[in-house]
Amino acid sequence: MSRGAEIEEPGYSVLTQLGDGIEIRHYHDLVQAVVELPDSQHTNQGFRRLAGFIFGANESGQEIAMTAPVQETLFVDQPKMAFTMPSHLKLNDLPRPDDAGITIQPVAARSKAVIQFSGWATAGRVEEMANKLKAVLQDNEVQTRGPAVLAQYNPPWTLPFLRRNEIQLVVDWPGSDRSRKTATAQPVPDQLNRRAGLTNQ
Repeated sequence: MSRGAEIEEPGYSVLTQLGDGIEIRHYHDLVQAVVELPDSQHTNQGFRRLAGFIFGANESGQEIAMTAPVQETLFVDQPKMAFTMPSHLKLNDLPRPDDAGITIQPVAARSKAVIQFSGWATAGRVEEMANKLKAVLQDNEVQTRGPAVLAQYNPPWTLPFLRRNEIQLVVDWPGSDRSRKTATAQPVPDQLNRRAGLTNQ
């Protein structure tokens, strides 16, 4: 689902909504440029390194269009920052980065639980929203895999009330390995219906 007319965003389908603004989405295959950071205090350095790669610091001097969001893994000792590559570029289309610390990685289709928020993505706000997302998933018995990710969609000069941020968690979701091409919400699985008392026992 691409929401910007100029900046491409990864394609996804909405599988269902869990309430509290939380969506379960199925994302399509994609390719990312990834750099590992010494710690969460070095995000600006990570951004500059990835930006250098797409602005031509690579073996062919190729410029690659910027996409959104910029992603950063959370609550780990050595976080990673990632730029998603434009969808028309496949793994073999991409040049080798001049920066040996940047890797180009395919990311298989997967389902994610997502909660969105506006304003500045301060440490306190990010932790608050991540905890809210995890609590709702736990209440609904949804299994997660891997660390939470902060996704930021806007350039630094965007006013706080116009900013779009997300916390994302990869989840195990029934039937999410099927190819989905529309953003139509799907029926809630039985385990969620049972918790809401909507199925016959």
